[in-house]
Parts: sequence; C-alpha cells; structure tokens
Amino acid sequence: MLNRIFPEQLDNNYHGYKLALWIFGLLLLMKLGISLSSIFDTHNVVRSADGIPLDTFTSGGAATVVSVTALLGLSQLLLASLGVLALIRYRAMIPFMYVLFLVEYFAKKWIQLVKPIIRIGTPPATYVNVLLIALLLTGLVLSLCRPTSRLEPTAE
Repeated sequence: MLNRIFPEQLDNNYHGYKLALWIFGLLLLMKLGISLSSIFDTHNVVRSADGIPLDTFTSGGAATVVSVTALLGLSQLLLASLGVLALIRYRAMIPFMYVLFLVEYFAKKWIQLVKPIIRIGTPPATYVNVLLIALLLTGLVLSLCRPTSRLEPTAE
C-alpha cells in the first residue's frame, strides 16, 4: 500500500478506481475556488465564511487577519495547483496528494485546537470542511484499491 502512496516513479500510471479521479477533480475545483476567493474577496470570506468578527478588532488587527488569510489562500492555491498537475500529468501521485491534503487538513485542525480562533456562531466553512474531509477519505480509499476486471475468468 505504501508503494501506492509513495510510488517509485511519478508517471501517469494510475491503478485505483476512476471515481477517485473524479472526486479528486471535484476537490480541486472546491480548493481552487476557496483559495481564489480567499485571495481576492478576503474581507468578505473572513467575516462571512469563516465567521471571524473583524468589527471587534482594531483596524490594524483586522488588516492583519485579512492579510494573513490572503497569504493562506495563496498557499492553498499553490497546493491545489500541484494537485492539478498530478491529475493531468502525474496520476501515480493521486494517492499521495490525497494523503497530503488529509495531513494538511488535520494539521490545521490541531493548530486550531491549540490556538483557537474566536468565531461568531458556526460559520458556513465548517460544513464545507465536513464535506471536504468526507470526499478526501472516500477518494483516498478508492485511489488505493485496485478495481477488479470484469474480463478475468472466474473459477468454476
């Protein structure tokens, strides 16, 4: 199984279920959309999607939160771009990319437990994250399993 996550050669030889590729493409579209909106519509994303009460911060504090969020959006854009490259040219990387996205997600959640962010209510991003984690876990399992061929002879 580790050979699937860390292939010896990065090529376009993918051995998992095709559904995992479709899920990965959907995840990439979501991640690209989230990252671009974090870069270009940062103030609105911080207030509405993330539920951070910018109005309670000083102007310098609010500007810092907005700037850090845009920088995080850039990091997310670069990570998603790596995923696009894997989907188009290096499909052997797909299981690794699923693991990388999962590690990144859980590492951010751990950091938020250690250094919590004060939010207003339950922001919509919470529900998007639940969907993302479900898709990531499903896609990882499907990318690691080999589909059985229907053309193989059956033992009688």
